Amino acid sequence: MLYHAYELSHAAIGPLRAAAQFGRQALSHPLNPASITFPARAAAAGLEMFVNATRRYGKPDWGLETTTVAGEPSKLTIETALAKPFCDLIRFRRGGAVARSRNDPPVLIVAPMSGHFATLLRGTVEAMLPEHDVWVTDWRDARNVPLSEGVFDLDDFTDYVTEFCRHIARETGERAAVLGVCQPGVPVLASAAMMAEDADPARPASIVLMGSPIDTAKNPKQPNELATTHALSWFEQNVIVTVPWPNMGFMRRVYPGFLQLSGFMQMNLDRHLNAHLQHFRHLVKGDGESAASHRKFYDEYLAVMDLDAAFYLQTIERVFQKRLLAVGAFRYRDERLVKPQAIRDIGLMTVEGEQDDITGLGQTEAAQTLCTSLPDAKRLHHVQDTVGHYGVFNGSRWRNSIQPKVRAFVRAQRTMLRGAPEEVVPPAPAPRKPSIDGALDAAGLTGAKQLKAAALKSAGLAANGAKGAGRK
Repeated sequence: MLYHAYELSHAAIGPLRAAAQFGRQALSHPLNPASITFPARAAAAGLEMFVNATRRYGKPDWGLETTTVAGEPSKLTIETALAKPFCDLIRFRRGGAVARSRNDPPVLIVAPMSGHFATLLRGTVEAMLPEHDVWVTDWRDARNVPLSEGVFDLDDFTDYVTEFCRHIARETGERAAVLGVCQPGVPVLASAAMMAEDADPARPASIVLMGSPIDTAKNPKQPNELATTHALSWFEQNVIVTVPWPNMGFMRRVYPGFLQLSGFMQMNLDRHLNAHLQHFRHLVKGDGESAASHRKFYDEYLAVMDLDAAFYLQTIERVFQKRLLAVGAFRYRDERLVKPQAIRDIGLMTVEGEQDDITGLGQTEAAQTLCTSLPDAKRLHHVQDTVGHYGVFNGSRWRNSIQPKVRAFVRAQRTMLRGAPEEVVPPAPAPRKPSIDGALDAAGLTGAKQLKAAALKSAGLAANGAKGAGRK
C-alpha cells in the first residue's frame, strides 16, 4: 500500500502544484511591474521551491550532441544497438570523416542499477567519446516493464554483460573494454571470469572497476552497515512494494525509486538542505547562473527509477551480507562456481576515491587479490586523492587525472578477435517469450505458481519449462 499512497498523494497535490506554477510565472513575468520587487521575487522563489519539491522527475536527456575527435567537431547520434526487456544497449555513433577514419577501441560502460538512470554517467561518457567507440547500458525503470517479462536478478545482470560483450565483438571485430561503475563491479567480474574460463572469443580485453563493492568487509561505510545490520527478511518486508496500476509494470515487486531517493538524501541531509536554502537565496537575488546550476544537478539527482525486487534482494544478500565473490563462494544460477582466478588475459584496472563515503578504500582493490592468475603487466590500481564516490567518474579529477589513466590502460590491453566475428563469436540467445510463470515470479505469487503446477500434474501434463521460468 505504500506505493499506492505515494501515487495518491502525488496526484492529490497536482492541482496545488499547477496553481503554484501559474503563480510563479505570473509573479516573475517581465510584464508584471511588481516582478522586480523583493516580495514578488521571494514569493516566486518560494513557489518554485514548492513545485520542485512535489513534482516527479522523469528520465533526463543525455544532452550530448557533439564531441571533438582529433581537433575536429563530430556530431553524435545515439543508437539503440540492442533492446532487452530491462535494458537498452546504446551506442554513441560519432559522425564525420575524421571519426570514421579512426580505429578507436570499443568501450562498454556498464552503468549502475542503483536507483539513478544511466544519464548520471554523462560526464563519464563525455570524457571517453573523443578517443573511444562508446557503448552504454541504459537500464529501464522496472515500473515500466510488464509483469510478463518475468524477474530480473543479479544473474540476469551478468547475462546482459556477457551478451553485450559478444554483440560489440560481432559489430567491431575486437574484444571490448568494460568499465563497471560502482554497483556493476560484481556482475562484470563474474561475467569476465566465466567467459575467461570458457575461453569465449568475445571476453573483454580489459575491465575497469570504479568504486565497486567487491569486498564490502574492507573499510565498510554507511550502506554496508545498513545491509549487514538487518536480516534479508527486514528488507523484503519494509522496502519491497508492488507497482500500482496504471503503470506498465503493474503488480511487479520492486524497490521503489522514491524510497531510494530518501536514502540518498538522508546520507548527506545537511548538505542538501543547505543547497536548497542557497538556491532560494539565488532565486530571490536573481542569480540566474547559480540557480541554473542547481536545477541542472537536482534534475538529474532527483530522477530515480525502480529496481526489480529480485535484483535488489540478491545484491543485498550475495554482495553485502554474505560477500560471496570475496570469499570464493559466488555461484551463477546457484550452480556454477565463479572463479576469478580463471582470468589470465583480461587486463584489470581498479579505481578508488580517497574520500569515498559509499565504497570504502580497499573494497574495489579486492578484485586484484581475487584474480590470482593475472600477470603484473595486466594489473593497475589507482587511488585518486581528495575525491568522493561521484568524483571517481565525474568532475575535473575524473577528466584530468583518472580518465587519462583509463584511456592508456584500455589501449595497452587492446585485443582483436582471432577470426571473422560471425564465425568465432557465439550466437545471440533467442529472445525470451513472455510467460505466466515469469509473471507469477515477478509478482511474488509463488503460491499461485505451485497451484498451477499441481493442477498440471493432476491433469497428467508436465509443467513445461518449470525450471528457470521467468528468466532470460
